[in-house]
Amino acid sequence: MKPRAILSDVPPESAINARLSGAYFHDSYVISVHDTTPTALNYFLTALANTPSWVNLLMTLRNKIVRFFGLKDLGDLGNLNLSKPASTYTSGDRVGIFTLISNSPNEALLGDRDKHLDVVLSVYKNPLDRSGIQSISVTTVVHIHNLWGRIYMFPVTPLHRLIAPAVLNRIIDGKNSV
Repeated sequence: MKPRAILSDVPPESAINARLSGAYFHDSYVISVHDTTPTALNYFLTALANTPSWVNLLMTLRNKIVRFFGLKDLGDLGNLNLSKPASTYTSGDRVGIFTLISNSPNEALLGDRDKHLDVVLSVYKNPLDRSGIQSISVTTVVHIHNLWGRIYMFPVTPLHRLIAPAVLNRIIDGKNSV
């Protein structure tokens, strides 16, 4: 049986913890992986490169709707330069719909800012467990700035709870490693 992403606590050692205070929304999902060698960003790139088509359809719909409310078109979640190695990404680079904030072998922080809300995402390689199993946590933290941010999050919150684990499962299911 393949490992699947499950809802979990935010990893206590993750840098994302510093962003939890005052958050309107946050969640964290974890999945076990067999290979311990990729960096956190490599795992994220693999997941994005294999984004389920239904997620990109939802992103297309989102982009069409939010233009009317002054939010930016983010494009597709998996809109990546597949020829760019993870090791060449630096802070400020776009990674799919996000901007890379910081990057280390064990954690990548990515985010997006808008006048309505700020989103920060952590991809974190948890320490190996007692049996030598590696797990990857993806934590999302959202801070809203105004009523439009609250309205935006109303439909996004339940969809996020479907999308986040589905994309994270692509670390395992993905055929194209980046």
